[in-house]
Amino acid sequence: MAETIIKIDLNQSPYENEQIHNRWHPDIPMASMVKPGDDFIIECHDWTGGQIHNDDNADDVRDVDLTQVHFLSGPVGIEGAEPGDLLVVDILDIGTFEESQWGFNGFFSKQNGGGFLTEHFPEAQKSIWDFNGMFTKSRHIPGVEFAGLIHPGLIGCLPSKEMLADWNKREKELYDTEPDRIPQLAALPFADTAHMGKLTGTAKQQAAAEGARTVPPREHGGNCDIKDLSRGSTIYFPVYVKDGGLSVGDLHFSQGDGEITFCGAIEMAGWIHLRVNLIKGGMEKYAIKNPIFKPSPMAPKYDDYLIFEGISVDEQGKQHYLDVHVAYRQAVLNAIEYLKKFGYTGAQAYSLLGCAPVQGHISGVVDIPNACATLWLPTDIFDIDVKPNANGPTTRVEQGADLPLSKDK
Repeated sequence: MAETIIKIDLNQSPYENEQIHNRWHPDIPMASMVKPGDDFIIECHDWTGGQIHNDDNADDVRDVDLTQVHFLSGPVGIEGAEPGDLLVVDILDIGTFEESQWGFNGFFSKQNGGGFLTEHFPEAQKSIWDFNGMFTKSRHIPGVEFAGLIHPGLIGCLPSKEMLADWNKREKELYDTEPDRIPQLAALPFADTAHMGKLTGTAKQQAAAEGARTVPPREHGGNCDIKDLSRGSTIYFPVYVKDGGLSVGDLHFSQGDGEITFCGAIEMAGWIHLRVNLIKGGMEKYAIKNPIFKPSPMAPKYDDYLIFEGISVDEQGKQHYLDVHVAYRQAVLNAIEYLKKFGYTGAQAYSLLGCAPVQGHISGVVDIPNACATLWLPTDIFDIDVKPNANGPTTRVEQGADLPLSKDK
């Protein structure tokens, strides 16, 4: 049986655990050491460290302290890992805690985090999802049940000092172009809530002041939110510091492509079983700049989809040039309006598209001026027929089963 090398206590603050950190910095000491070929288990807090509760009130989402996130387990050092190597990480298994069979998703208020459609949904919302083996459903979004594909939203290695300096420089330059923007353009270093693992004293203070926030994906991996990194997948990480420094967290029970609501996946606490190996000099051998991966052979199987198109013309009718961000927004908005015809509120539909196993595709980026993006919605997750027909949509209100997530603003 594999050893659990990082353990957590869900009743304890992650700040009290020196095997946890919430910033990226090369000086964070290794929480544990392993050898190439070893397999081991790591336990993880949910990404907020327990700030969100299993209830029907979204005030905790509204008031969440986003300067604390994400809480990561690690770093794990791999003996013999050196800058320029590739760290090969096999995800052998991943699961929930027996005492915590639930997760949450939702979206943040525009004043505190915002999100993909924050102009349309400026108020905080929350939905709770209960787990039943591999399936999940929510009391806040009725008539829907689907299989989860559990995966880490965030996994990566420590950056070098040079890489950290590059991150902070370029993100500060972006932030400074519109420093008063809400939501902000980038999450800059913030020492007050930094948790730097085993670092103490002056070294901790200095690292906390310059440690990179964990919000975005970067060259080392990080918060990529790739739903296909589940059981059986393999990830090849560039190594930038001695021992590699692998950290993981932000576990998701399920997620749609794009994690469009920001807190869009079904967030959970849980554990992950990993195996590591090294490819010496692998970054140069394979011209690796960002991680590459092989997806999981296990995935929820849905054969019937409704596919919603979006083009790079925004809600105000402004034409954009081959902008896939705008195009995907339009595909999502089109899907939301469609689901409202079946009795779902806009908030329910938006939440569902963030956490259900929807697929997002860049379908065309060559036909000027419009990019085309598509959102694939599996129809089998609904307990009613949501496909178009001559009789028109059958709403959940008509079936007497509607339970609004909250009033749309």
